[in-house]
Amino acid sequence: MIVLEDLLRDRGSRYAAAAGTVASRAEIDAFLANLRRRRKFDKATHHSWAALLSEGGPLKNDDGEAGAGAVILKMLEREGVADRIVVVTRWYGGVHLGGDRFAHIVTCTRAALAALRDAAGRTP
Repeated sequence: MIVLEDLLRDRGSRYAAAAGTVASRAEIDAFLANLRRRRKFDKATHHSWAALLSEGGPLKNDDGEAGAGAVILKMLEREGVADRIVVVTRWYGGVHLGGDRFAHIVTCTRAALAALRDAAGRTP
């Protein structure tokens, strides 16, 4: 599991991203449970995620952040990244961000995809 903490802040909200390898819905659930075991992440407001499974197709969840899962999924599909999950975590800061939140989701997803590419390049 790759975890990128404190990627950006805006009007009190904080964002992080996590990424990793998954091959089934059960592995997605285990990934999310593992992420929430971290005390800091357990206290987050939203864990929006998407995964593109080679056996099972695309899956996504907004977790209360309307449209976030679709944004992450679209980016995974563009990259052609199968059997990977990207989770964008937000700690709500008390101010509605409007459309800016989508830009933040894109920024976090890009960072997670770059970290996945870097990790893949390090494996023999």
